[in-house]
Amino acid sequence: MKVDWSPLKHELGEWRAAGLTLPLWWRDDDAVAPTESLARLESLSATSGVPVHMAVIPRDATRSLADDLSDQFIPVVHGWAHVNNQTEGKKAEFGMGRDAHAARLDLQQSMARMRDLFGARLAPMFVPPWNRFDAALLPTLAEFGIDALSTYLPRQTATPIAGVTQINTHIDPIFWRGTRGLVPPDDLVAQTVALLQARRTGMQDNAEPLGYLTHHLVHDADIWEFSQQFMQEMCDGPVRLYRHDTKGFS
Repeated sequence: MKVDWSPLKHELGEWRAAGLTLPLWWRDDDAVAPTESLARLESLSATSGVPVHMAVIPRDATRSLADDLSDQFIPVVHGWAHVNNQTEGKKAEFGMGRDAHAARLDLQQSMARMRDLFGARLAPMFVPPWNRFDAALLPTLAEFGIDALSTYLPRQTATPIAGVTQINTHIDPIFWRGTRGLVPPDDLVAQTVALLQARRTGMQDNAEPLGYLTHHLVHDADIWEFSQQFMQEMCDGPVRLYRHDTKGFS
């Protein structure tokens, strides 16, 4: 696949000239068991040097996933069962209007299951399925020791509640509402450049790590190839890699 990366290279050059550094992180969703796709993701992560925050579905996660998940991955919590609890509107498991008691029980068992599987390896970040979350449940996250919430698009506030930081993703290569293949590469490059320009000019918060969001179980060849090139191009720029565990930035 031939991608015109020149607009991104130019923008990263502007960052160097300004003495700026871009915080970067990677999140992948929906893991429950070891698969060939997961092994391929691990290889891509190792080659690029960028660790993957693996959003694991607690209810369905297997012991073999916990046993086989290498240090290339940082396990985080992906809802409870990844089911839609909305009676109308857009899908969400922990969306607006859900019964607070039922949501609390799901969050409690999510953390219990993930701690049982991953122990001290677990990074206390919550990733709500479909990237939708009722802000009224934020105190419950903090109660259960979750210190970060990750959805999609630039965050509106760094700390939506005391003790919980918002760390979103911003670039998704999958054309979910169309072919479910790769978004046109030129569009992805333009989107990335626009995000970087907004940060460089102070219009968006550059303290928030820029997040690349993947779903290894549904990747086709083009998505794999674009992701490999994307990480290579980004890591050639003035970036520092973020990991939501004790290591922080590297």
